[in-house]
Amino acid sequence: MNIILFGPPGAGKGTQAKYLVKKLNNFQISTGELLRDEIKNNTEIGKIITEDMNNGKFINDEIVNNLIENIIFDPNKKSRLIFDGYPRSISQAKNLDLLLANSNQKIDFIFFLNVNKETIIERIEKRKILEHRTDDATNTILKRYDTYMQTTKPVLEFYSKNPNFKEIDGSEKIDQITRKIDILLNV
Repeated sequence: MNIILFGPPGAGKGTQAKYLVKKLNNFQISTGELLRDEIKNNTEIGKIITEDMNNGKFINDEIVNNLIENIIFDPNKKSRLIFDGYPRSISQAKNLDLLLANSNQKIDFIFFLNVNKETIIERIEKRKILEHRTDDATNTILKRYDTYMQTTKPVLEFYSKNPNFKEIDGSEKIDQITRKIDILLNV
């Protein structure tokens, strides 16, 4: 079963992705993690990513698409993918559809954890205290939230026509969100 999780920073995508990985014996595809691995391994792609990030640029769709392609065509992961943070643009969404079609796969569910700014701020403040996260400066998160909502809106509209697109109130408690996902998955 292939699933896409959408939601702004702090919506709980990572938490739900980890839960689904365990429950379904799937693989989490986090573009952030893939990019960090390239940087950590000091690959040619990692050097380009670092330069783009240092210049405040978004990472090139082509780079992200190539990293995703390797995973989609891995026979051990076929129809067992949880996409967390991908796709983020219409071109990435169309690329994902093409890659899945070429590998004889499909998206089974698309979950959008919709959360308002106030809830995000509350969660980030708690997370800063509990997890000592350095990437959680409130102003940074609010900018990321606005950017996410602006850039992801066309992608959400693209997928909202799919009968497997489900919007979930992401402001609820983690276990309530998990329960709703379980009901929708019927597992």
